[in-house]
Amino acid sequence: MGYYDEDQSRYQPQKGRKGGFFAAGLAGALLGGLLVIFSIPALSNYDLLPYDIEPDNQPVSVEDGKGNEEKQTATRNVSIDVYSGVTKAVDKAGDAVVGITNIQERTDFWGQSQSEAGGTGSGVVYKKEGDKAYIVTNHHVVANAQELEVNLSDGTKIPAKLLGSDIWTDLAVLEVPAEKIKVVAEFGDSDKLKPGEPVIAIGNPLGLTFSGSVTQGIISGTERAIPVDINQDGTPDWQAEVLQTDAAINPGNSGGALINIAGQVVGINSMKIAQQEVEGIGLSIPINSASPIIDDLEKTGEVQRPVMGVVLASVSELSLYNQQKVLKLPEDVNYGVAVRSVQPGSPADKAGLRELDVIVEMDGEKISDAVDLRKHLYNKKKVGEELKIKYYRNGKLKETKMTLAGETM
Repeated sequence: MGYYDEDQSRYQPQKGRKGGFFAAGLAGALLGGLLVIFSIPALSNYDLLPYDIEPDNQPVSVEDGKGNEEKQTATRNVSIDVYSGVTKAVDKAGDAVVGITNIQERTDFWGQSQSEAGGTGSGVVYKKEGDKAYIVTNHHVVANAQELEVNLSDGTKIPAKLLGSDIWTDLAVLEVPAEKIKVVAEFGDSDKLKPGEPVIAIGNPLGLTFSGSVTQGIISGTERAIPVDINQDGTPDWQAEVLQTDAAINPGNSGGALINIAGQVVGINSMKIAQQEVEGIGLSIPINSASPIIDDLEKTGEVQRPVMGVVLASVSELSLYNQQKVLKLPEDVNYGVAVRSVQPGSPADKAGLRELDVIVEMDGEKISDAVDLRKHLYNKKKVGEELKIKYYRNGKLKETKMTLAGETM
């Protein structure tokens, strides 16, 4: 599972276990739904029973056969079946959450190659069509896998095929034979979630031993932006837009379901903030954001995003000398994205952008850094659309337009 490192203010993938046992996963006998039984010895029978049911162990009058009346106690067993909205939601969605084992090849001491589990995570069956079923999980759960195996709630193991994976959104889609798939999850509307709304996380924390584990909490916050360092160079490349919940999410829960009280999937569990002094901050990919990515991965195996054809560097990461002497920016401009190189024949080349130009605005929106630029491209533009750009060259503000090309990522 991955985690958010507050000391460095960015998300870090789990190291050493590439299968994603974070937000990349953990499974057990509770998956199919729960019967919750409470034992509360401190409460009296009056506390437990409806007002019109006589409590147990009450004195009754009986005759001893000689006409004398004496008090005796009659005992009656009362069984209470506690069944709540939470258990109904888990009954509906629980069996759609599966375990995923990432199998990788390892070389032993003698140089022999052998397959072993590189990690475990969770996934959600979201579609069944013909003889195939489809599962969404996290990219880091399936990363570097030679083989993938899906573990159903009844213990059945079936092989899975990776259709596609997207590192930017940390999502992946698997295909499995539909024969043994009995339950398909229903997607809800994550845009309607409000802070304080109850939610339930289902997954396989710490591996298949705890498969189908259920934890309950609330939505702690919506539209959280978490910096993500994709290439591990110490600089955030992206900001993941996630839901925050206090429902326990542990390594192995990655790729599992965050459901609402109606049993609908509203998020794909992805990461947690893992610091000793932090408790109860789990993060989940909103299902409304995930759905178009899931569709692309299922249908084409990849996500097509618009590209400009440039290599970039955030101005804020450059020294004052480079900002003013090399880029020749005005003194009051300490933001934007510097163009380090331009690919020949690319949209940027055709639009006239050159090395050392500094992009400060796109379609009327201020661009503070490379993350802002990518968010504007990936979230607001499509391949073939026109992009309006304002940029500085040698201290002078200029404008240009470009038609965006496509690239699969």
